[in-house]
Amino acid sequence: MINHLRNFLQYVAVNLIDEPKHAQLKVTELGPDRLRFKLVLTKKDVAMLIGRNGFTASAIRGLLKAAAQARGIQALLQIHSHEDEIALMAREDAEMQQQKIPR
Repeated sequence: MINHLRNFLQYVAVNLIDEPKHAQLKVTELGPDRLRFKLVLTKKDVAMLIGRNGFTASAIRGLLKAAAQARGIQALLQIHSHEDEIALMAREDAEMQQQKIPR
């Protein structure tokens, strides 16, 4: 099931961006039948994939959501640049470190 959705996103992303070699697709299971797909791209490709006023990203999310629902799954799509992903991971690491420090 996950592979069908992953393959769909890879196909769409590769055909809409300029630098597919720098693209990463990460899948996280958020719970039973809940998935998060995260496309990590170059900044230029993020802009291209999101499109004007977000219409391209919205269309991709709509297709992903429909395909996932047909399989009884809820799917979320996030689109980030590599720089945004690094900042996000650093923030999450800092939050985890704060939780470990006894107060």
